[in-house]
Amino acid sequence: MLEQQWVLNNHHDKERLKKLAEEINVPELIASILFNRGITTFDEAKNFFRAENAPLIDPFLMYNMDVAVKRVIEAMDNRDSIMIYGDYDVDGTTSTSMLYLFLREIHKGLITYYIPDRVKEGYGLSRSGITAAHAQGVKLVIAVDCGITAVDQINLANEFGLDVIICDHHHPGDVLPNALAILNPKQEKCSYPFKELCGVGVAFKLAQALTETLKIDRGILLQHLDLVAIGSAADIVPLIGENRTLVKNGLKLVSEANKVGIRQLVKNANVYGKAISTAQIVFSLAPRINAVGRLGDANRAVKLLITNSETDAVEFASVLESENRNRRDLNEVMFLEACEIVEEEFDFEKDKVIVVFKEGWHQGVIGIVASKLVERYYRPAIVIAEADNRGKGSARSVENFDVFQALKACEDMMVGYGGHKYAAGLTIELDKIVEFRRRVNAYAEINLPPADLIPKIQIDAEITLDSINERLMNLLNLFKPHGPGNMRPIFLSTSLQIVGYPQLMNERHIRLKVRQNGATFDAVGFNLAHHYNKIGVGDKPIDLVYQIDENTWQGRTTTQLKIKDLKVQTNGKLN
Repeated sequence: MLEQQWVLNNHHDKERLKKLAEEINVPELIASILFNRGITTFDEAKNFFRAENAPLIDPFLMYNMDVAVKRVIEAMDNRDSIMIYGDYDVDGTTSTSMLYLFLREIHKGLITYYIPDRVKEGYGLSRSGITAAHAQGVKLVIAVDCGITAVDQINLANEFGLDVIICDHHHPGDVLPNALAILNPKQEKCSYPFKELCGVGVAFKLAQALTETLKIDRGILLQHLDLVAIGSAADIVPLIGENRTLVKNGLKLVSEANKVGIRQLVKNANVYGKAISTAQIVFSLAPRINAVGRLGDANRAVKLLITNSETDAVEFASVLESENRNRRDLNEVMFLEACEIVEEEFDFEKDKVIVVFKEGWHQGVIGIVASKLVERYYRPAIVIAEADNRGKGSARSVENFDVFQALKACEDMMVGYGGHKYAAGLTIELDKIVEFRRRVNAYAEINLPPADLIPKIQIDAEITLDSINERLMNLLNLFKPHGPGNMRPIFLSTSLQIVGYPQLMNERHIRLKVRQNGATFDAVGFNLAHHYNKIGVGDKPIDLVYQIDENTWQGRTTTQLKIKDLKVQTNGKLN
């Protein structure tokens, strides 16, 4: 287990900190946490804490929005057939479902949707999908969460006389597709002020623009914020600005579970009737939705999300449940195999980027395996599976290393690639994988300094245990929803006394009780069993890095500490 570097973020201007605390009537501790999130003024704090009331940004600030709205309205007037074409991940399936349900209420023509097969068609707009749209008599295709790099596919659509509107959030390439309209805050011509929307966020902005133009009931639009929240949380976009507004309102609807498909989904995840958090979406709901796209047909996820039938919802959700179990089993086997390759083949003094390939790996779970490799070894990881005699790869990265730019530096070797700073995908000829590994590591040697390969815990503040009280808990709850840009606050407390004997749970987790200044709390550390022998004696004080949790058991809610890391003091020094 890699030792983590503790970084205490408490170097703030004391006068400005005190001023903000007084203006919003909170302790300086809370003001310090706000400062760590870039929130330093009264207005910024107000918008942050009351994000659910913040006005949505004018959708027409997005480049090409006027063109897109005009064409959709034209399709409505002509009762043209419209196809929504979405990616097979959670962002893509929620984008597809949200726009399908919205348009179905306002459009009297035929609305269809299309999700490509991950194995047969690959990521994004496919030629077979465009051909299917043409064969079905579709006049307008709205691509969601994909399309920004589909130059050849859009040319084919133009040959067929198909109009295509692209709603995407991925980085554009050097050449843009010749689509009727491209909605993407990241394209150079776009002056939309918030750049961090995911695919379902961009699709929602199109629906918002139609709502305002047609002057229809906003409730028709806002009822689908549950899908926006699920897609946004699952895609790990920064939960700041407009994303915070969309997700905070959407989480309420996810918790209410008014859509029968979502209701059955949360029931299967054992969170029905609870206030759903972004963490529950990321770790519980999203994997179930993703599983059917990873191992088969992602259309099954859309069917669940759009159905009005309780019977169908139970059936569709059970399929997702079964596929998710299969996905977990497959993922575990592949991860262990990947670790064996890493341990046997990689020189960690020389190789900064992990690149692994094995025949027989399922391309549907390579992204999960890459993420787990990053978690274990704390270095960028690219996992490649064979598909159609080519390598299909998924890349994940560490903080401060742009894996998309790393792929771009090797683009002459690849059939195609795309993605973000921390997650990307690629297609490569099998005989080029070895040289690709060398090239991407040569790039990392220049752009990834050794200091960035040390995992760091960003600590918001050092506190004493007796400062944890009901008021602090209430104030911390105002920081929800959590996600990139607003992670759950992390605290440090030093010189804690261990009370009683620590427990080892399932040989993986630890549980202990700690005391300081008369305050005592239970603390649990998941996957921290390697610390157990250090703290077994219990006569040495420890320094603890943790998050503050509320634990509900048999109707009783208590405060407990979720351990992120710990160090044992010896003679006043840390081990």
